[in-house]
Amino acid sequence: MVGDALLLTPRDALVIVDVQNDFLDHGNLAVPNGDEVIPVLNRAIALFAHRSLPIYATRDWHPVDHCSFKTQGGIWPPHCIAQSKGAEFAATLNLPPAAIVVSKATTQGKDAYSGFEGTRLASQLHSQNVERLFIGGLATDYCVLNTVKDALANGFKVALLIDAIRPVNLKAGDGEAAIDEMTGLGAEPVRLSDVEA
Repeated sequence: MVGDALLLTPRDALVIVDVQNDFLDHGNLAVPNGDEVIPVLNRAIALFAHRSLPIYATRDWHPVDHCSFKTQGGIWPPHCIAQSKGAEFAATLNLPPAAIVVSKATTQGKDAYSGFEGTRLASQLHSQNVERLFIGGLATDYCVLNTVKDALANGFKVALLIDAIRPVNLKAGDGEAAIDEMTGLGAEPVRLSDVEA
């Protein structure tokens, strides 16, 4: 699909995944080049806001002793602790007041890479008669991957904004493998320049 024009419809929504300070440059769990997604996502936000289409923003919102932290036997350094500066959305991300914030992994003993896991995201989208999600954010090989997989499993079509995602690449090639998995499951890779309001 990349290169062909894609027209927005009233059944579309934008889902921005975890564009939080701790995942950006100098954050506690910085995604390499993670800051590069922000200008693209800001253009997407403007497109969707202009059409009064729904905009959702997921965020990690962890307790201080979350099970994913190395101090608790997990694999990650402490990050995105609820109410902390690191958990805040990037200051340069132009989320409008109408954007709906979805907090995930909010309890000590359960992690959640997907914006759908343990949240009301699916029911909220269905209640707004959304059929297709445009998804971008951080990180390609973890929270974006799992959010896309759950979106497809919940019956949504997915347009993956490949110019608005960046991988952790804990192992070399993880990001490319995640994109292959998402597109193999039916997500459509698109660039924002291919999307027309």
